[in-house]
Amino acid sequence: MSWEWIIIGLGNPGEEYCLNRHNLGFMVADALAEKHRCDWRSNRKKAMTCELTFSGRRLLLVKPQTYMNLSGAAVVPILATSKMNAQRLVVIHDDLDLAEGRVRIKVGGGHGGHRGVGSIIDCLETGDFVRVRLGIGRPPADMTPREFVLTSFGPDEIEAMKDLVQSGIAAVRLIVTHGVERAQNTLHSRT
Repeated sequence: MSWEWIIIGLGNPGEEYCLNRHNLGFMVADALAEKHRCDWRSNRKKAMTCELTFSGRRLLLVKPQTYMNLSGAAVVPILATSKMNAQRLVVIHDDLDLAEGRVRIKVGGGHGGHRGVGSIIDCLETGDFVRVRLGIGRPPADMTPREFVLTSFGPDEIEAMKDLVQSGIAAVRLIVTHGVERAQNTLHSRT
């Protein structure tokens, strides 16, 4: 099967994590799948996958089922099977270093303390892939970053969360239809 892009939404499997800040990548992947009416399938590569086409481009959506810190173990076999290189990989994840609600597209670099991104870099032995960074802001003074990312969005944050998910979808669409550089220019000039 040949795809033009592999889109990885990062998160933790299980109902108890579904509204956690750390699961924004899953939320974007789920919203894309729902919008394009494609069904998730379990595969032998420790992931849920879903194929879709939009703007004439074939995509594979992936939700690793390994838990965040081991995301690379699910990504590597999918990339190997597809015979695609890391530059055709888009990883969607929450980001503590971005203000709440902001979205940024980045290519390459380190993991910035994000263990899911770090796992992918370690397993691929490269950081040369595209990231869609979804800003969740810094934790309150009485909470560690680890605790903060594993807290769920509160009732008063749900609308903002939905807006952030839609912004994540828009970023993926821009990358897929116009390329990374134009997507960055378009998205980053808006905010």
